[in-house]
Amino acid sequence: MSVWTGRGAARLRVDFIACDGRGLCAEALPELISLDDWGFPIVTGEPVPPRRLADARETVRACPMLALRLEYGPGPASRPQQA
Repeated sequence: MSVWTGRGAARLRVDFIACDGRGLCAEALPELISLDDWGFPIVTGEPVPPRRLADARETVRACPMLALRLEYGPGPASRPQQA
């Protein structure tokens, strides 16, 4: 039986249809978000480090186009355990 508890790892995701390339997210969270040549955000899909999670949440809230979000799923420390 698989058991998984908790929300898992948080990852940043961008809705490129909603994004207008203002670059505010990269200014607010340069450690996790960079910009391409046209000013659109580049995120790696890697889990957000726990020490940066509060900053990531605030950056998501500050997105004027609501194009940035945190998605939660299994991460290295929260993968299902075989019981």
